Amino acid sequence: MTTKDKTEIENIVRQFILEHPEIITEALEILQKQERLALEKSQQEALQRSNDQLYENPMTPEYGNPQGDVVVVEFFDYQCGYCKRVFPDFMEVVNADKKLRVIWKELPILGPISRFAARAAMASAEQGKYFDYHVALLGLRGRLTEKRVMDTAKNVGLDMNRLIKDMGSSKTNQYLDETLELAKNLGINGTPAFLIGNQLVPGAISANKMREIIAQARRNKG
Repeated sequence: MTTKDKTEIENIVRQFILEHPEIITEALEILQKQERLALEKSQQEALQRSNDQLYENPMTPEYGNPQGDVVVVEFFDYQCGYCKRVFPDFMEVVNADKKLRVIWKELPILGPISRFAARAAMASAEQGKYFDYHVALLGLRGRLTEKRVMDTAKNVGLDMNRLIKDMGSSKTNQYLDETLELAKNLGINGTPAFLIGNQLVPGAISANKMREIIAQARRNKG
């Protein structure tokens, strides 16, 4: 093909696009759909590879019905304002639905204090007080500090010497590192993020929206 032929073809294509601009929109829509489908496929493959870490890790705090027909996994950060905002709605749904199994995944991505709070929360599980401490931390308003994290631990009745020891354990830190890697593999880069059945839902959602997705997850199971 000569340079002249190439130029003529380019001019024809350009003229066609100018006369039919809607083709650009159609092409972009097709591209976006292809990218979305590719992302969904990648996430589903990652879910299959991560099944044990998501659902069977004995260190992961749980709530609700251990034999629930739908599992809801929440990835969260104690410094995340949206996590705090959505928590009451989330608990409203969970407490009203006795067939839900809830899994909480600490995802401290908002700085050193987030990591500090996550370590404290995981350590509180060693004393059987994870839920009480989890609720208390998410109920804090304003800037989170190490002092506030530890004061809250005292307020819920934790043995502070044991808590500090467990916070520094290698298994606690390894667990948090593995959760960060898990989130990365699933394409989660913000909090909150919910995994409801096999559907990944990024961001804060209303109680009604959560109920809709849970209902769909049940229908998908047949």
